[in-house]
Amino acid sequence: MSKFNTPRARFGLQFSLIARQWRRVMQTHLSSIGLTDTTWVPLVHLSECDGITLKALALRVGVDSSSLVRVIDALEREGLVARKRDAADGRAKQILLTRAGQRRVKAIRTELSRFEETLMVDLSDDEVETMTSALERLQLKLDDYENNNNPESSS
Repeated sequence: MSKFNTPRARFGLQFSLIARQWRRVMQTHLSSIGLTDTTWVPLVHLSECDGITLKALALRVGVDSSSLVRVIDALEREGLVARKRDAADGRAKQILLTRAGQRRVKAIRTELSRFEETLMVDLSDDEVETMTSALERLQLKLDDYENNNNPESSS
């Protein structure tokens, strides 16, 4: 086996391709029930850390704050999110899920679970737990790398 054909050497490319395909297939599935990547992702993140600033939400979602403003405006018009003044910083506003937003997230999570169950039917719970644990450790390494090697983070 050549040094470029080992599991470690293939991991990055394989992971990247699978992640893109997973997201593409998931998005196609969710769009069939009227959910777009642009709107459901911020809602799910808000359900995990409700009451955060636009900037913090943009970091979690992985988009620029300026592009997220329009999405939040649309979600607010739909009654799924609300903005309130941040008690710690009166200039900032926190974004919160409304009850309607919480119901929408519950429906999204139900659909995501169905989708994931279909794709992972041949994987045991132990295999899924092992992969999840490894990915969490990898994410910590990536966060550490990004925080220590990103020129923007040191300014």
